[in-house]
Amino acid sequence: MSRFPLPRLALRSVLNRRATAILTALTVAISVTLFLGVEKVRHGARASFENTISGTDLIVGARSSPINLLLYSIFHIGDPTNAISWESYQAVAGAPGVDWTVPISLGDSHRGYRVVGTDNRFFEHYKYAGGRDLAFASGGALDDLHSAVVGATVARELDYRTGTEIIVAHGGGEFSFVQHDAHPFAITGVLAPTGTPVDRSVFVSLRAIEAIHGGGAHGQEDGTEASEDHSEGHAHEGEDAHDHEHAGDGEVEADTGSDPLQPDQVSAFLVGLEHPSAALRLQRQINTYPDEPLQAIIPGVTLVQLWSVVGAAERTLAAIAAFVVLTGLVSILTAILTSLNERRREMAILRALGARPHHIFALLVSEAALIALAGAILGTGLTYGVLAAAQPMLEARYGILIAQMTPGLYDLAIVAAVTLGAAVLAAFPAWRAYRNSLADGMTIRV
Repeated sequence: MSRFPLPRLALRSVLNRRATAILTALTVAISVTLFLGVEKVRHGARASFENTISGTDLIVGARSSPINLLLYSIFHIGDPTNAISWESYQAVAGAPGVDWTVPISLGDSHRGYRVVGTDNRFFEHYKYAGGRDLAFASGGALDDLHSAVVGATVARELDYRTGTEIIVAHGGGEFSFVQHDAHPFAITGVLAPTGTPVDRSVFVSLRAIEAIHGGGAHGQEDGTEASEDHSEGHAHEGEDAHDHEHAGDGEVEADTGSDPLQPDQVSAFLVGLEHPSAALRLQRQINTYPDEPLQAIIPGVTLVQLWSVVGAAERTLAAIAAFVVLTGLVSILTAILTSLNERRREMAILRALGARPHHIFALLVSEAALIALAGAILGTGLTYGVLAAAQPMLEARYGILIAQMTPGLYDLAIVAAVTLGAAVLAAFPAWRAYRNSLADGMTIRV
């Protein structure tokens, strides 16, 4: 066998049966592509969920399940079970230790994208991915009753830019039949991509939400705007809200004065504390609030609960993907086993040329490893090609951002594991070939 180095001989043997080898390698490649694709999307989905919000100590909404509150307030999945009165919001916002609050009003949409009523504190305090601030790709924050800010996905998919006029509709579905035509909005800002539900949202002011639903009557909108121009201290909701962060209950009286567009209720609100260690204490106070059934959740804790709910499905999906890879490896075993009888004469000739039984064993194992290695490398390349093509759709529709788009150590480990697995499985047919005798291989059977 010194004249025929084993790796070279194994490669020539595979190439001599290239049709079978290519089909088997493709089977392995498809199985590896499915496995890695599922893993990348699974980890991307989990990372996207975990990175959606940070720096917020509590989320407060009407009493329901913690997961439901997290889903509709942050991920814009589902709808609130009830609303929170403005008085209850003010009471919590003025509680000792509260540094800032961001009210959120839901219930409208624009061409399938959720419309979020809030104020400019949202763009100041909302953080994601471990503390990153929201940034504007163009334009700026809300500046009047008719301004809107859109997320990066909304702007890209609908080809919006600053100055574009939009109409919102009642309801959260993709198809809405009640259009608020009397209250058009002009886009004043486009947010930079975040990989969170913010990208798929349209933001307007709370007072605008109140106006389009008849608060103070539509006819008062212009009068309200006119009064804003000359009323010191009440120029914009964003300024009032900023003052409220530090003024406590005293500012609330000024806020509620005679503004006909003051909201009566909100869907939820975010809370930031001066000392995050006080979160549990304030959470208990809110959950036992006597005037209204409220619920406060800690985002990180609820995210863990969410993944514990979907954990079984997540593990099942990973197990299915692993079995698909095993199926690909079994195809290599099948291909080698079915070729053993055809190759008995070949094995006998190799034995006659000086090959020892362990050389025959190593040859078949090497062939299986080569086919698996080629399939695993091809599958890894296919995985990243498919993910690169699907990334815009995954981000736009599901908010899943695949952070790593180049092969890493995990991918190399999978390639090595698939190659090793094929070699182990090939040991059985290799052992059978090892046991075949020279006389058995040279005998012509009739």
